[in-house]
Amino acid sequence: MSERLRTGIGVLDRKLDGGIPSGSIVALTAQPASQAELFLYELTATRGTLYISLDRNGDSVANSIDSSKTRTGDPTVRDVTGDAPLDNAAKLVSALPENSNLIVDPTDVLERQEPARYRNFLNELQNHIYNTESLAILHCLDGHDVPPLRDTTEHMADIVFQLQTSWKGDRIENHLAVPKFRGGEALSDIIKLELADEVDIDTSRDIA
Repeated sequence: MSERLRTGIGVLDRKLDGGIPSGSIVALTAQPASQAELFLYELTATRGTLYISLDRNGDSVANSIDSSKTRTGDPTVRDVTGDAPLDNAAKLVSALPENSNLIVDPTDVLERQEPARYRNFLNELQNHIYNTESLAILHCLDGHDVPPLRDTTEHMADIVFQLQTSWKGDRIENHLAVPKFRGGEALSDIIKLELADEVDIDTSRDIA
């Protein structure tokens, strides 16, 4: 059985029998206006992390992590720019050391590239993450303009986390589903989360 790698989110690690199997790729889908970045930031506290930013400037991401009130580590942040994002991202991934985290934020930029080259990138990523016994999180924005290769991402990912944010009365509610868990059991129940200063379980009760 593969070693379990903690996500840093206690309630999720307990539900997943200690964490995520090493060598796994996780697709985290979430709305652009959600607090999904807290997942990414807390993950950096668990082990050495390479954070690849494809939208925001690397300094902006590093400053956000530094100023976050949640638990964070000291990740290596690199932004990928230019006309060859797949090639540039692949070079960074190839240098990922053993037992590390890789965060790709957001994956949408890569999902808009040529299909065959994107599939090749994912296959090479999967091999490297498996061989280094690491963990990769692909942050996928689930907004108004979902890239055409999103199905490819979710199909090739070992695990899919789906974060849904909604408004109920005067409260913002966040629900996490794990519909896919290759090599394990997908969660049958949906976790209600509190996304504020840190990621925690929401213990409030709904009042009819």
